[in-house]
Amino acid sequence: MDMFEAVETRDENHVAGWVTATDSARLWVEVRGQGRPVIFVHGWTMSSRFWRRQHGLADSYQIVTLDLRGHGRSETPIRGHTIPRYARDLREVIRALDIKGATLVGWSMGGSVALEYWQQFGSDRLSGIALVESSPYPMADASWNTHRFRGLGPEAVQTEMEAMRQDRAAFGSRFVNEMFISGQAPAHALRWMCAEHLLTDDQTAAAVYEDYAARDYVPLLPSLTLPALAVYGRSRHMCFGPSAGRFVAGSIPGAHLAVLERSGHLPFYEEPDTFNAEIRRFLSALT
Repeated sequence: MDMFEAVETRDENHVAGWVTATDSARLWVEVRGQGRPVIFVHGWTMSSRFWRRQHGLADSYQIVTLDLRGHGRSETPIRGHTIPRYARDLREVIRALDIKGATLVGWSMGGSVALEYWQQFGSDRLSGIALVESSPYPMADASWNTHRFRGLGPEAVQTEMEAMRQDRAAFGSRFVNEMFISGQAPAHALRWMCAEHLLTDDQTAAAVYEDYAARDYVPLLPSLTLPALAVYGRSRHMCFGPSAGRFVAGSIPGAHLAVLERSGHLPFYEEPDTFNAEIRRFLSALT
């Protein structure tokens, strides 16, 4: 279908609306500014609202944010909660907006969506990829992998998802707190981030997480010929950190690594000025 239906024009540089995927799922998309396009892809049970501190980049670039299916304001179809389908949704958003030369910025699970896009569609309509606090294989039994499921199998993930279902609110609160470098989110952030987390229902959350955790994109990294940026935090709480960052950047030819010292899993939110400067520097070097 590849149609963008604008339903909110907040000003001449901010339009929001729906892209209808080929299986009829409606995806919420917002576009800010003009210039080289940058598409921000959020993580598991998060939403486009997490990129609010990147909106200022619209002074120089076209900033596109979307809610993945089953997340945020997007619809929740029964099927399609896999990384390959999310990458196809991303492709359909790009086509609907007629975007060319985009840079994908994928955070956490969104990094896997960006890598899957590369696997399916190569460099078509892209000019660069940035991976933010992202693991190419959450269950890898390797020293670089700091994910809690390192060396474990699908049973561990299923157990975790069952614990989530037992007390979703408490799970969400712990999850959000652990993303911050201190292990404690500011009160205002905890409220709105937990509310966004709860917009993804239990079944959808479990389905896509189980799919994400089992996918191994490590062999794909050396094939990535686009300019690449890896941005990671540094925290003893939930954070993939410098070891994963060094591995990812070292596996992608010519990739640049940035470690934000005062961030956990949310470098774009905890250190937005530094993060945005890294994004600007990366984009300015693209041809």
